Amino acid sequence: MAHAKMYQTLPDLFEVVAVCEIDEKRRLEFVEQIGVKFQTDRLEELFEQELDLIDICTPSGLHFSQACSALNAGFHVVLEKPVVRSLKELDELSRVEQQSGKKLFPIFQYRFGHGIQKLHHLIAKGVAGRPSIATAETHWLRGESYYSRGMWRSTWEGAAGGSFATHAIQIHDLICEVLGNPVSVFAQASNVINGYETEDLGVLLLNFASGAMATSTVTLGSPEQMSRLRFCFEGLTAESGREPYNPGHDPWTFSHDDPDQRIVIENALADFSPRLERFPGQFLRIHEALTGKAQTPVTLADARRSIELLTAAYWSIKTGETVHLPIPSEHPFLFWLD
Repeated sequence: MAHAKMYQTLPDLFEVVAVCEIDEKRRLEFVEQIGVKFQTDRLEELFEQELDLIDICTPSGLHFSQACSALNAGFHVVLEKPVVRSLKELDELSRVEQQSGKKLFPIFQYRFGHGIQKLHHLIAKGVAGRPSIATAETHWLRGESYYSRGMWRSTWEGAAGGSFATHAIQIHDLICEVLGNPVSVFAQASNVINGYETEDLGVLLLNFASGAMATSTVTLGSPEQMSRLRFCFEGLTAESGREPYNPGHDPWTFSHDDPDQRIVIENALADFSPRLERFPGQFLRIHEALTGKAQTPVTLADARRSIELLTAAYWSIKTGETVHLPIPSEHPFLFWLD
């Protein structure tokens, strides 16, 4: 429903015309609120409609098969995170996308928040300088009411992971968008908060080729919910706000102890030009890519980094080892549900 409502904020670019949902009550609510003319509980019937784009917001364990089916049926695809459950599936999905001649757009809407875009603006202008350290906090609250709305969320098969795969994947994407591809990962995690199969508490330590390091703490047991990012560079410190589900959004602060450097930062931000953010921002950029006006905003190659990071984290948890990246094709853990 959330995606559909965001498409409808761009009426000159998108029209939501059909829905596929196996739960009849939810499907009828969607039809009533969004106003679509066609409804079905079978994906194959959706393929018979005159559509350009299919947006997949199903349980994570279904993403791979449904995305492959939609691409092979001749549709562009928007796909929620995590896009697949393994590097093996990711590489096969990339092959299907290339063979189909259509485009797949992974969802990473946090990237388009004005705060994180300001940081990229400062980096592009050379103001930030060399990075040294970053910290990320994903401190949310998820209990029985969350899992009971869809028990697939509590299983490896349904959710393809826990708090790393479902809740912190976007903030980890932001870290890597700023600092580059990690070269090593060490992780620890447990399921002590809710006791289900998948992790709901964990810590990551990431190292980068620049020499920078990052830590991420994740919990689903925080009574006060928050998300926060903090980056230390030679030329500034960048810190997000604390809004739980929007760390890329303003307000961000860009600070330095030197008053002269603060002026440099302010002057560099003077020509920052904000565009639409979050889902509308990504959907606008998807439309631009489909009409040949811009490059694909988030690619499967981008999504591969997030899946490789998950693979490394879960292997580190399993073995207690620091995992070095990139992960070789002969690695035994390319499909972490085996």
